[in-house]
Amino acid sequence: MVAPVVVIVEDEPQIRRFVRSALEAEGWLVFEADTAKKGLSEAGTRKPDLLVLDLGLPDGDGLALIRDVRGWSGVPIIVLSARSSEADKIAALDAGADDYLTKPFGVGELLARLRANLRRPRVAAIDGSPAQDADPVFRFGGVEVDRQARLVRRAGAEVHLTPIEYRLLSMLMANAGRVLTHRQLLREVWGPSHAGQSHYLRIYMGHLRQKLEADPAQPQHLLTETAVGYRLVIA
Repeated sequence: MVAPVVVIVEDEPQIRRFVRSALEAEGWLVFEADTAKKGLSEAGTRKPDLLVLDLGLPDGDGLALIRDVRGWSGVPIIVLSARSSEADKIAALDAGADDYLTKPFGVGELLARLRANLRRPRVAAIDGSPAQDADPVFRFGGVEVDRQARLVRRAGAEVHLTPIEYRLLSMLMANAGRVLTHRQLLREVWGPSHAGQSHYLRIYMGHLRQKLEADPAQPQHLLTETAVGYRLVIA
């Protein structure tokens, strides 16, 4: 198996050493940068499987780096930042980050998030369309979704989803493991004019959990990221 390649963009040497040590212990290949400019160069040169970055970089804000990389790459981007406000998390995710870890963080949590993003299915776009070579049948828990036939089954029994429920599920599947903000989901599923109406999202996520989760009150796959958005966990 080829070792995953990770680029770390972080200006604090101790954090870089901590992350590098954890990843190399897993057999991953790690490259480092301490500025946004160097990080962009490393990302372009190394073609990493994952990009891990801080928002507070000495030569610019990490949000700009995220947007730059998103202009030409779909590589999973995980933010490590001391900024803990909901607004900062939402800004990073809206800019194109896939996940957000607040400092300080533990090795276990870091590795779990990175592995989840490595397992993400290949997709062509955030809008829920699969890549051309993606498996047409998507599975999580006891759920199977045939994306060509638009059929959903749970424990072998067919489940009826409304068009909106199916579009919402498709968005989550296309970005499995990634946190999608309320605004992203509302914009893509309902349209730009509904981007601020998060009550729609709560209602329809509740419908999906009732239909697809073994215990809707304690979901294992359709998870809430408090005050930020939702994530589909497939493991």
